[in-house]
Amino acid sequence: MALLELDNVGLSFSGVRALDGVSFSIEAGALHAVIGPNGAGKSSLFNCISGIHRHMEGRVKLEGQALAGLEPPEIARRGVARMFQNLALFEHLTVLENLLLGRHPKYRTGLLRNLFWTRGARAEEVRHREKAEEVIDFLNLEHYRWMPVSVLPYGIRKRVELGRALCMEPKLLLLDEPTAGLNQEETEDMANHLLDIRHELGVTQVLIGHELRFVMDLATQVTVLDRGQVIANGPPSALREDTRVLSAYVGGAVAA
Repeated sequence: MALLELDNVGLSFSGVRALDGVSFSIEAGALHAVIGPNGAGKSSLFNCISGIHRHMEGRVKLEGQALAGLEPPEIARRGVARMFQNLALFEHLTVLENLLLGRHPKYRTGLLRNLFWTRGARAEEVRHREKAEEVIDFLNLEHYRWMPVSVLPYGIRKRVELGRALCMEPKLLLLDEPTAGLNQEETEDMANHLLDIRHELGVTQVLIGHELRFVMDLATQVTVLDRGQVIANGPPSALREDTRVLSAYVGGAVAA
């Protein structure tokens, strides 16, 4: 069953086509990779799914429901979370506080109940903190719980960024270059966390990546973009020797 469907999605900036007739679907429970050279349209695609780019063509559907016209907060409430390539963390806040920000779409108590700190508001806060603690345990962040993000090494910050997205309890998790800037050991740790998210939490993931070996070893399905168009789509095993993919990455002469 398709969790996410993209039908003829197009996007232009001042006459330049960032996306041109992009169509593919993502099955529930998959770890689906979107790859391609710089400027292929990968981040633009994520922006269309999450509602950042509003003036797009075509349709994006989540569980059969169109996302067109919805603001990013509403799309987030429908179950779409995103881990950004450029970390979207508050450095002066602790790890726990940053994770609790990911719970914001789940809050139901209003301003007055929070202002007077009613029994209902206190009970809801406990529930959100319990969920944040579950994510801390899941990502092995216990040691860093009370530390401000500003003092953490970059690899741990990336894990906190992932945790903030997981705290939203997403149906669909968008991962924009989750291993960018990580060393080999940190990359392997991130890969293990993504596999745990798929197998233990059952969250559908869409991964943007440049490192082909990492992507091909991890993904269940791969979509290749080049100049805003889908040039290949299928399981990793079918794309390893695809000349279109090799040409897009290393150039036609080298691929030949």
